[in-house]
Amino acid sequence: MGKYLGMGLTASVLLIAAAASTFADAQEVVIGYENGGADPYMVTKGMNLFQKNIPGKVSLKYFDSGPAAMSALASNSLQFMCGIGIPPFVTGVSQGLPLAIVFNQERYTRDAGIVVRPGKGIDSVADLKGKTIAIVVGSQASFELATFLTEAHVPMESVRQLNMSPPEMHVAWTTGSIDAAIVWDPVFDALQGLGGHAIKTDADLPPDASSYNVCIANTKWANANPDIVVAFVKALDQGVTYTKEHPDDALAMMAKEAGVTLPVAKAELAGYEYYSAKDQVTPKVLGSGSGMATSATTKTLENTAKVLQKIGRVTDMPASFAPAVNSSFAAKAAQ
Repeated sequence: MGKYLGMGLTASVLLIAAAASTFADAQEVVIGYENGGADPYMVTKGMNLFQKNIPGKVSLKYFDSGPAAMSALASNSLQFMCGIGIPPFVTGVSQGLPLAIVFNQERYTRDAGIVVRPGKGIDSVADLKGKTIAIVVGSQASFELATFLTEAHVPMESVRQLNMSPPEMHVAWTTGSIDAAIVWDPVFDALQGLGGHAIKTDADLPPDASSYNVCIANTKWANANPDIVVAFVKALDQGVTYTKEHPDDALAMMAKEAGVTLPVAKAELAGYEYYSAKDQVTPKVLGSGSGMATSATTKTLENTAKVLQKIGRVTDMPASFAPAVNSSFAAKAAQ
């Protein structure tokens, strides 16, 4: 989940384009990721499947939210980013960055949402009026909050938003400086463990305007290095397969990698609808061929962009988001 880019559009595009050949020559691949809690990505990471599938030097880089990740993508220090939400991706594409979703990891159902502090008189979204809510501004949470407030007929400006990272929210909650937080796992679960109550989850969002964790790549670099992208997707798919075939071992690995207990890992995984390489080409995920233009992921990009434009997070938008969705690598990986 993430935010805005830290440099001008022209400079960002030129830097990314120039870096493509350099990375190809050096065969160095840097994969960024966020800790979304227990999901199959953590199995891929824990079993070193990226390193086993991708030739050359492969390294992983952790980000605590999308804003820093998007800045890293813009400065060419990443070839892939996983665990990122739709809004920061929409922002980058709207600004002209050559990015594409090459693997939709999962749809949030019960692993993200609005958690409220007890005793604050917040029993519904309508009660957020006049309250202070912690949020990663520009992340998936901005889209979610705008959507939920609109549904409840609550003006955005009537809710005080405090921009902070998920770890900072955890601290702010314990000091009593926030009334609510809109966040994802593992902090989403942690705040409920501290007595918080979830009044909305991402299960309340429709599939075509939903909350997804996705893996993205620079399109120019990806097209110049298709075999590496296919290997990257295969590694992710192997994590999904292992999770399905060895659920107990996979959960133990996820718990270790995500830094949570086994019961928490089990609850978190149950809050995801996760996808294999084969799933990617179906309409409910990325789609295939001309169907990519009408897939659930592409529709989510379009609907998210409309909301972000309405609340002033983006201005210009591409004529179509279809070029920003590419299932061809997943199709090859699934063969």
